Amino acid sequence: MRLSVDQIEEIARLARLELSEKEKKIYAEQLSVVLDYMEMLNEVNTDGVEETCQVTGLEDVVRSDKVVECPPGVEEKIIGNFPEKVGNLLKVRAVFSEAE
Repeated sequence: MRLSVDQIEEIARLARLELSEKEKKIYAEQLSVVLDYMEMLNEVNTDGVEETCQVTGLEDVVRSDKVVECPPGVEEKIIGNFPEKVGNLLKVRAVFSEAE
């Protein structure tokens, strides 16, 4: 499957990447090779082969949440040492922010 420079520009736009003209040509070639390889894999007969989601045999370990009371004075020490707080609430840096 041959990718055009226009398609690479669209992919770069969606990924919010700024590419030079040289990079666009390089990526068009490289991604085209990868997609050609994927096309070859589509030709492999996988009839009777079970889907494999995970090959290590590991399983998720899930525990139920338990509320554990702090020893007396620990909560006050934590709150007292925290740089920004409002009452008993601790202010932390935002994890999610609006897209620019």
